[in-house]
Amino acid sequence: MTVVSRPALAVAALTLVLAVAACGGGTAADGEATPVATTTVDLPTSYRFAPVAIAVPAGATVTWTNHDNFTHNVALDGAQPLTMAPGESATHTFSTPGLYPYVCSLHPKDMKGSVLVTEP
Repeated sequence: MTVVSRPALAVAALTLVLAVAACGGGTAADGEATPVATTTVDLPTSYRFAPVAIAVPAGATVTWTNHDNFTHNVALDGAQPLTMAPGESATHTFSTPGLYPYVCSLHPKDMKGSVLVTEP
């Protein structure tokens, strides 16, 4: 049996995410968004997050910028929503690896996203 160290596994996972992101990201065959390696998320007009899924290393700060004509927010599970009027930005630093789904609690049916946090 081969034992793979945790850091080696994290590097392999991040390499896979970056390789997929380099191919353009998008939507996987099962309908789930493929994470894009970035720390910025746009809220363009049309009630959506772009990209829908991102991947960052632990310790990274993600910035969401509202370019829509309406107020939106980023509601991470258990945290106070980060509210943005048109033209405003909000940030959050992710310190622990894991998958962090979020929604705009003002428009939860249309606006969903996720942040995959990997080992640094």
